[in-house]
Amino acid sequence: MRPDGRSTLHVLKDSRSYEIKILGTNFSEKKLSIQVNGNTYQAEISDPYDQLVNRMGLLLDNFHKVDEVKAPMPGLVLQILVAPGEEVKKGDALLILEAMKMENIIKSPGDGTVGEIAVQKGQAVEKGQVLLRMA
Repeated sequence: MRPDGRSTLHVLKDSRSYEIKILGTNFSEKKLSIQVNGNTYQAEISDPYDQLVNRMGLLLDNFHKVDEVKAPMPGLVLQILVAPGEEVKKGDALLILEAMKMENIIKSPGDGTVGEIAVQKGQAVEKGQVLLRMA
């Protein structure tokens, strides 16, 4: 592959020549718009981390949907900050769990709607215990 100008590449693969023009890039979404021999395509950009995850056979898309939020450690529920039916975004505070005299904010792992709250204020919980379920 050799560059031809700023956004055009000539590629030789299996004795065939291809002219590739880079039309646009969106690095935050890992997308690339290219034109190959006059046909336009959307391509995905993968970095070494993406390639490693792929080689390990993991699909990160499968991890985005979380139905239950569990206690990461044993502790005491100090405050519940959401109510059933409430819409939450990834990173929103759901509740405060006290463990080893420290207050830990339990945050939403993704966007969704709060379903059932499985604990009460003042309740002691064990590691892995369900705190709330998403609808």
